[in-house]
Amino acid sequence: MARWRESMELLDAEHVSMLEGGALSSLFLRYPLRVANPILVGGFYGILIGIALIPLSAYFGNIGSWPEQALSLIALTSLLGGASLLYSMVLKRPPTRLEDRRRYLFPFPFLGLLVLGIKEFYGLEGMIAWVGMALLVLPGPIYVHVSYAPRWRILDRIERDITPFEGMSRTVHSGAYDGNASMDMDLDEVVDDA
Repeated sequence: MARWRESMELLDAEHVSMLEGGALSSLFLRYPLRVANPILVGGFYGILIGIALIPLSAYFGNIGSWPEQALSLIALTSLLGGASLLYSMVLKRPPTRLEDRRRYLFPFPFLGLLVLGIKEFYGLEGMIAWVGMALLVLPGPIYVHVSYAPRWRILDRIERDITPFEGMSRTVHSGAYDGNASMDMDLDEVVDDA
């Protein structure tokens, strides 16, 4: 068991809820922190985007350019994950829980694939390709930037026995915890077990 999990028993419910995160963060935090680094999580999202682009590339006959496009996406999302980690180290802001906001981010990759499919089908040029790629790529880096990188930074400090909240003007994001947090965590556990 990770040392940060043992140390979280000493924190209050607000901080525990903030640091455990939702189902997605819990998925990554099952692994050691060095493996669940925001740079690697960003790169993992790039791999997922690359996999999603395989059918689109194959259908429109662009499969030859897929490997370099996938590698570019992995490099881009890893770089954005690293930038988010640096940003969280400099500004020392608390993570934001995205339970209620996930529904707004969730459709964007699908809309991005749709826009890219329309672009290829109709042979459109110009900004539509950039719009499609932005819709496809941005939700992952937004999640890493707003929620995961600040959480990982605090957990890493706990793991290394450094005061986790040192230099932070506030240690919990406003609205990050409410009375239903334990119910939300129970619901996440039920969904994970299903």
